[in-house]
Amino acid sequence: MNTLNLVLYSTDHCTMCEQALELLFSMPELQGSSLEVIDVGEDQALTELYGERLPVLSTGNTELDWPFDAKTVREAVAG
Repeated sequence: MNTLNLVLYSTDHCTMCEQALELLFSMPELQGSSLEVIDVGEDQALTELYGERLPVLSTGNTELDWPFDAKTVREAVAG
């Protein structure tokens, strides 16, 4: 399996963002993947793009808005 490069757009004090991280860390099939967490609060353009949608998981080909679950993540990373 190729190494996945995942990006989670998040922000501080976001309960849903914490839930998304817990979900990703609980998925054994993502072990060995890289996960970059980007705080959109640090960038005005990202805040405008993602602010209302947080958290957002980017799999490279797909962006998943919350709420997403393990099944949805598996499908997104598969193809």
